[in-house]
Amino acid sequence: MTTTQLPLSPTSAPPAARRRLPLRGPGAGRQHHAGPVAYLVLGLVALASLFPLYWTLVAASTDSHRVVSTPPPLVPGGNLFKNLDYVWHNAGGRGMGVALLNSTLVAGSVTLGTVAFSVLAGFAFAKLQFRGRGVLMALVVATLAVPAQLSVVPLFILMHNLGLGNHLGALILPTLVTAFGVFFMRQYLVQALPTELLEAARMDGASSLRTVWHVVVPIARPAMAVLGMLTFVQSWNDFLWPIIAMNGSTNPTVQVALAGLGTGWSTDWSVIMAGALIGTLPLLLVFVLFGKHIVGGITQGAIKG
Repeated sequence: MTTTQLPLSPTSAPPAARRRLPLRGPGAGRQHHAGPVAYLVLGLVALASLFPLYWTLVAASTDSHRVVSTPPPLVPGGNLFKNLDYVWHNAGGRGMGVALLNSTLVAGSVTLGTVAFSVLAGFAFAKLQFRGRGVLMALVVATLAVPAQLSVVPLFILMHNLGLGNHLGALILPTLVTAFGVFFMRQYLVQALPTELLEAARMDGASSLRTVWHVVVPIARPAMAVLGMLTFVQSWNDFLWPIIAMNGSTNPTVQVALAGLGTGWSTDWSVIMAGALIGTLPLLLVFVLFGKHIVGGITQGAIKG
């Protein structure tokens, strides 16, 4: 009796007999270079992004008649230092230097508070188990749909009852933590923080605060850098709440001081643009100093095996 042997399928064949398919394509490992079209597009985008800053410089270096003329000036004039000197000594009643110091204090305090509290709350919502976690998170997200203008009146009354009227504390206290920051850190830690690391820390006897400091913070550092940058810029550029809370104060922030430059019988746009240029320089300085660290942190957090 003869036995007919069927040919083995590729999946049933022994490993040594299987044909090894190439895992790398013909272009794998090849370094890609940008073409002229890519450089052209990037150059146009860079010019479009830098043009508002250049126009601010041009407007700040002219006079009030030239800046509103037709056609508008495209080359800087000779009144830049004159306008800067006027803004530095007259903005906000006490000068732009005081306004810059106040904005730095407010934006720095708000940024530190928002990042710290958002990391703690985001870690709790992402990895800790407690009753009502889903309901509380839903309430936090729901507050993002509430317009900020609706809270102005009750917030003003609350700050006045706390004795913080016309005080910088009224600008810091209400924004020490934000719903966006909590949601942002929660979404990041859900994916980036392995539960095994938390279990290992608990087995080693680490407390909750020690776990946060030695495990959560190093992993959350890229998201903390991004959140810190966004919070600092938003707090520095905030105008609605500071103009209400610091109404009539001689200790304003940069945005409130700039609003005071536009009052009078006629608006001197060249002086206002000079003040805007001074108010923009700290943001550019912060990005130049910390932009590389933020981008590097994002890239490091994105490359995970």
